[in-house]
Amino acid sequence: MPLQLLDYNRPEKPDWCPACGNFGIINALKMALVELKISPHQVLVVSGIGCSSKLPHWLNTYGFHTLHGRPLPVATGAKLANHKLTVIAVGGDGDGYGLGMGHFMHSLRRNLDLVYLVHNNQIYGLTKGQTSPTSPTGFISSSTPDGVIEVPFNPIAAALSCAGTFIARGFSDNIQHLKELIKKAIIHKGFGFIDVLQPCVTFNKQNNRVWYKERIYELKEVPTSRVQAIEIALQTDKLGIGLFWQEQKSTYEGNLPQIKDMALVEQDIKRIDLRMALNNLV
Repeated sequence: MPLQLLDYNRPEKPDWCPACGNFGIINALKMALVELKISPHQVLVVSGIGCSSKLPHWLNTYGFHTLHGRPLPVATGAKLANHKLTVIAVGGDGDGYGLGMGHFMHSLRRNLDLVYLVHNNQIYGLTKGQTSPTSPTGFISSSTPDGVIEVPFNPIAAALSCAGTFIARGFSDNIQHLKELIKKAIIHKGFGFIDVLQPCVTFNKQNNRVWYKERIYELKEVPTSRVQAIEIALQTDKLGIGLFWQEQKSTYEGNLPQIKDMALVEQDIKRIDLRMALNNLV
């Protein structure tokens, strides 16, 4: 039988707030996997901590709920061990651009062959509405009653400066558009990064659906240079969604001689003698 969306459903129901942007993201992901004919047993979804990071609980694939800011190193290990897996890391703007910032930057420059979906709602939703690295200057929250004094982190511009090979931005309400971006990121041979703008209907009353829809527009074509892409990414009065940059480079795992031709899980380890290495530890 051909794959259906129901094949990716679990009996448990998401406990996200009604109308949360996370629903659009998980639906776009399911649709992308079905259209690419990738079976549930071929997929691993790794998450960090936050509302968005509950996603593996409600998707019928292999899942790994890790520590705060740590989905990328776990996803890296899984991909290096088994190249055949479609590995997708998910997390929020606080998870990925806060504690996980170092992993984000190094994963970009290593060009690991996996997908990273960041649910960017510009706030910490799970812990009741504190400001995140992408909260706008002046944003008032429970942790910043006088307003944010820092400049918000720009994930697209940062990814472009860190040699990312697939860099895109989506919007959770534009599910069809987001689905196509996810499909392209999965097909891309390298690190597929998508920053997904989404409303937090409970704790972020400023960046709501009306705010997004007044500013969002679809990029008509992929920028011809990183400089041009960065200029578009730095726009604040309007927000382009679509593919900012794509290029082909060798992947991290493809450059490792130990696993270049055969995944680790396929290698015969019966003849490996660890006694010499263990003796050196004494």
